[in-house]
Amino acid sequence: MEKQANNLLNISQSKSLATFIITLLLFTISLNSYGQGGGATYLIKEITVTGNTNFSPQTIIAYSKLRKNEEIQVGGEKIANAVKTLWKSNLFSSIDIYITNIDGNTADLEINLIDLPELKEVTILGVRKSKKDEIISENKLQAGQKVTENLIATTRNYLTNKYKKKGFLNTKVTISTSKVIDSIEKERVNMIVKINKGEKVKIKKINFIGNEKIKDKKLRKAMKNTKKKSLSPLRIFKRSKYIEEDFREDLTSLVDKYKENGYRDARIISDSIIYNNDKTISLNIEVEEGEKYTFGKVDFVGNTIYTDRVLASVLGINKGDTYNGVELRERIDDPNDPDARSLTNLYQNSGYLFSTINPVEVSAEGNIIDMEIRISEGKPAYFNNVTVVGNDVTNDHVIYREIRTRPGELYSKSQIIRTLRELGQLGFFDAQQLVPNIKNPNPVDGTLDIEYEVVEQGSSQIQLQGGYGGGGFIGTLGLSFNNFAIKDIFNKDAYKPVPRGDGQSLALRLQASQFFQTYSFSFSEPWLGGKKPFQLSSSISYSRQFLFNPQTRRADRTRRFNILGLTVGVSTRLNKPDDYFLLSQAISYQNYDLRNYNTGLFTFGDGSANNLSYTIGLSRNNLYTDPIYPTGGSNFTVSAKFSFPYSLVNGVDYKALREERDQLDPSDPDDFARIGEIDQERFNWLEFYKIKFKGDWFTEITKKLVLRPSVEFGFLGAYNNDRGVIPFERFFVGGDGLGNFALDGREIIQLRGYPNQSLSTQDGGSIYNKFSLELRYPITLGAQAKIYGLSFLEGGQSVNSFKDFNPFDLQRSAGFGIRIFMPAFGLLGIDFGHGFDPIPGDTIKSGWQTHFIIGQQF
Repeated sequence: MEKQANNLLNISQSKSLATFIITLLLFTISLNSYGQGGGATYLIKEITVTGNTNFSPQTIIAYSKLRKNEEIQVGGEKIANAVKTLWKSNLFSSIDIYITNIDGNTADLEINLIDLPELKEVTILGVRKSKKDEIISENKLQAGQKVTENLIATTRNYLTNKYKKKGFLNTKVTISTSKVIDSIEKERVNMIVKINKGEKVKIKKINFIGNEKIKDKKLRKAMKNTKKKSLSPLRIFKRSKYIEEDFREDLTSLVDKYKENGYRDARIISDSIIYNNDKTISLNIEVEEGEKYTFGKVDFVGNTIYTDRVLASVLGINKGDTYNGVELRERIDDPNDPDARSLTNLYQNSGYLFSTINPVEVSAEGNIIDMEIRISEGKPAYFNNVTVVGNDVTNDHVIYREIRTRPGELYSKSQIIRTLRELGQLGFFDAQQLVPNIKNPNPVDGTLDIEYEVVEQGSSQIQLQGGYGGGGFIGTLGLSFNNFAIKDIFNKDAYKPVPRGDGQSLALRLQASQFFQTYSFSFSEPWLGGKKPFQLSSSISYSRQFLFNPQTRRADRTRRFNILGLTVGVSTRLNKPDDYFLLSQAISYQNYDLRNYNTGLFTFGDGSANNLSYTIGLSRNNLYTDPIYPTGGSNFTVSAKFSFPYSLVNGVDYKALREERDQLDPSDPDDFARIGEIDQERFNWLEFYKIKFKGDWFTEITKKLVLRPSVEFGFLGAYNNDRGVIPFERFFVGGDGLGNFALDGREIIQLRGYPNQSLSTQDGGSIYNKFSLELRYPITLGAQAKIYGLSFLEGGQSVNSFKDFNPFDLQRSAGFGIRIFMPAFGLLGIDFGHGFDPIPGDTIKSGWQTHFIIGQQF
């Protein structure tokens, strides 16, 4: 029988899914024409494969699942399934199956196929070169990919939506293919993707229709992400481009705005886009406000653990309050704030993981809504297994000692959140990828497992730099290992490249030029003994400074100033007022040795000074999770540093020395020498006390946009006014805040917009204060690099006595900058600050200054 006479059995699949569906429908209609008895049946005698395909007949036949001597029925399932199977392979543009050569109850089958073409090359036009690889990867347009209409349509839709989301509403994407003629027998095509983004579409107007109770201005303000065009400088973070996803989110915010003001029935009736002649758009939003409601009675049902009074206090909603659906929802449960004062947190922080809380409106007569808060408390839950995964370097005990959820303990959501923050503050893991996985929750037994998933990040840093300054080349080598394991220091197998994993810190820094050399080494163990957070830290440093010889223009090694410093400190976590507090104590000793070192810094050029002091500090740090980019919490430190009051016991009459010194003439060589002798006696053992305070607060204004206010204060005083304030330990305000070359114990205080240390006298100030307001926004918070931009307002001052101290008489500045944190190199950045006031002694304002930041956290 001829092929044409057997078209009832022919199922043809051409290039599109629509054609395939139509063919199947026609096939079904043809089956119906056979009547209820169906088509004739045959045994398959032979199966042949024809058409334009590079696959072997054996492969095609095997894949179709049709076999010789198998019984088939005209219009039956076996042939239909064979076509479906071949179609699902996504390898062919056309599939036909024919019956040929019918001989009694046997027949031959012919499978006719045309392969889909393969992609040889793709050309992308209309975007930057750097974006092309991204487009190819995202749409799987690699060479060898089968080119289907579905691939073309999916790619076109993906690119159109991709750029519409970025504000290019008029994006047009065209995709064309052309056959390739070459020596390869396979059918291949080249693809050209043309992307015409057009201009970004700006929003000219946002019009509201139907609003009487809430004015347009308040509604526009409620739309956080969709803004109309404006020249206001306050809009730097809110552009006026139209993004569909953000707009839909803002429509929800509009309804929430009404609910916050009592209009619980408010809804958006319609929204539309109007295209203007100036290539902008206008948005029309029609609202239905409804009536205003107030809260009536609020009853609690099902509570046994907490009284109605306690629950009402947490809920904070009283009879007669304006109905606020948003506030009600957040007081029940606010998933965006893990520290929220909510009913859900109240129960979950007391162990009731399986509790459910549902607000139900029981009456709404007279626009007064009576509520029932229906509570199902469930059984208290206890932790069963507590595990950690993902730590390849950090040893388990370092992590487990920070975990606040222990097996057998009552479930607490706040302790899980606190654990995440403690692990993030270690700096060993990517804080953005810390995940607590609740596993095997069992409401019947009241148990659950929790798995903390961590992602290691580099915690060691290297600083290797060279530069020219101070008349010569300066080289610096700094090594900081923040997850060191000193127990493996003699284990050669542990050097990868250094022993790691025990959470200890070890740092080494060398800096040298022909005029100075500095060496420092420090080590700290945060859990001495391993049972509680008791940190032991120690450091040793040595510095040498040489005077410049103008005749040889080189360093004069016979005129030197040496400083040796030793510090040992301990710190421990307190339980009161809460366990965010840390008490630290340290004893330090510095020896200042001058040999023929006559400068303006000291009045004596030969001699020494000794500084033995005790420091006690109290700090509280509850910053959220990521120490590089905290989004909430605060960090404050108050410290006091004391020396022994030697003047009370050494019998020296410092008043007589001061009076003698006041009578001497520094311009007379003999008097100047005597002044040096007096000052050598005054500063043989340094006597002082030093008080400092610093506080930082972090608030997330919108998603990831963080405001950081900061305040600082420092005071250096003397027990004996006749002995006077020491020339060491002073404050130097202004500039980038880097203290790479501070030999005399000075503290460098950052105040951008002014040259380094320019806001203090040559000898430094004994009092300073500083206020700062910084706004931060992240560019990326990935594991390999964290980058954020910032803008700032700052003000500060440095004086030498309280009679000159006015906390609000400040040198002011403003500016912007960027920070880049890479685990291997620490924090790098650049700031551009504008000083609005003159440097002391000048008459014109400081103006723009550029500051490079290396290694500072803030």
